[in-house]
Amino acid sequence: MQQFYQSVYDLIVETSTNLPGDVRRAVQAAQEREDDGTRSALSLSRIADNIHMAECNVSPICQDTGMPTFIIHCPVGANQIIMKKQILEAVAQATKDSKLRTNSVDSLTGANTGDNLGPGTPVVHFEQWERDDIEVKLILKGGGCENKNIQYSLPTELEGLGKAGRDLDGIRKCIMHAVYQAQGQGCSAGFIGVGIGGDRTSGYELAKHQLFRHVDDVNPHPELRQLEEYVMDHANTLGIGTMGFGGQVTLLGCKVGVANRLPASFFVSVAYNCWAFRRQGVVLDAATGEVKDWSYPRGTEVSFKEAYEAGQTAAASEEEETREIVLTTPISEEQIRSLKVGDVVVINGTMHTGRDALHKYLMDHDSPVDLNGAAIYHCGPVMSKDRDGEWHVRAAGPTTSIREEPYQGDIIKKFGIRAVIGKGGMGAKTLAALKEHGGVYLNAIGGAAQYYARCFKKVEGVDFMEFGIPEAMWHLKTEGFAAIVTMDSHGNSLHADVEKSSLEKLAALKEPVFKA
Repeated sequence: MQQFYQSVYDLIVETSTNLPGDVRRAVQAAQEREDDGTRSALSLSRIADNIHMAECNVSPICQDTGMPTFIIHCPVGANQIIMKKQILEAVAQATKDSKLRTNSVDSLTGANTGDNLGPGTPVVHFEQWERDDIEVKLILKGGGCENKNIQYSLPTELEGLGKAGRDLDGIRKCIMHAVYQAQGQGCSAGFIGVGIGGDRTSGYELAKHQLFRHVDDVNPHPELRQLEEYVMDHANTLGIGTMGFGGQVTLLGCKVGVANRLPASFFVSVAYNCWAFRRQGVVLDAATGEVKDWSYPRGTEVSFKEAYEAGQTAAASEEEETREIVLTTPISEEQIRSLKVGDVVVINGTMHTGRDALHKYLMDHDSPVDLNGAAIYHCGPVMSKDRDGEWHVRAAGPTTSIREEPYQGDIIKKFGIRAVIGKGGMGAKTLAALKEHGGVYLNAIGGAAQYYARCFKKVEGVDFMEFGIPEAMWHLKTEGFAAIVTMDSHGNSLHADVEKSSLEKLAALKEPVFKA
């Protein structure tokens, strides 16, 4: 199979940079449903921009390319050892070419392997089938939405919904709670795969396998089909919306599968996936390894070019109508105190990236640069070097901020940081620090890695490369970086408001729907 390596490499590039047609249609439908002029509508417009830019640039849609997971079906006699070796080579090359972010980290030392290879990464599953060709499927599921996966053990008590028993209605409650608990931290609007039954391990695997189904397919199991339809209808009444900003569309797809279980165990496992639903597959000739067909419609069959151009026009008019404040770093406390939730802030000047490793380090050490009045961006970018040794930003959307909650308030106080940028919001400790010390939290659009990468005009420097590229502290010359104030210096939090409102709406779904 001389072409197998190249076919797998092409699959990786396609999956990372070009959303499939069925996913694009779901995003388009969400745009049509969302109310014009809202924060969610603006976010969906930017998401459409980002999809188009990633396709044109052949660059990652989202900087977090997750843990590559391959499912391979092959005929009897196919050499799985050679295939796995070539899959690993293709992953390493795609990483070198900045189509995948360096995401394989030693769990004990924190060291990044730099090529996405290591014990357990990438994930490769083989299964024989009776067909003569080979199918290779790949899903790139980022860490932000992976962290919103959740597993329930029935019976249980659920916030807002009460008791969930070992029946279809208990399953319904678990799924609805799973959507609620994700809020905007999983880059909603999202997709969910649900696995009913199995054990703890196989339940999660069954849930993730549901994400390989086509968005517009119909479940052949009548009860599961009814459950999927219920979830799609009612999840979008919770008012969580895109990025958790509130709105009409919270969920883009729900797929449910079932497996037998032990008498003593009843698990409901939910795999959450963001709007950047990156999964694709190829059917290969078993003799040559050449691509015969694609498992999902190619993204180019559903173009966002017109949506992108319309978005540019809409953006121009929105700038005239929306309260928009342009700030240049370093930012003063007076400027920050003038901001309120809902303002659009455009940042120019130097911006610094910082994720888990940096926040942990800064708790006990000085910063290598002056952070007084600074903007720190929760981001693990995809970077590349040119022939002259200059670094360039290839993809740079926000990471989920709540992971930094144990550190953020202390670091704001210690260094005088004025703006924290990320996605999904932060908690009470950070909100208190913003109020006391004069800071704001700015919510960028999760997954919009190309949209934001264009705002970084030059890499001014980097510290802590020993943490690995995603965790290093990058110093970036920034122009026109726009985000929305969702936590201000007056104690207001859009995230807390949406969570409270959506919990009230969730509680309205407490009464049984499916009779035992």
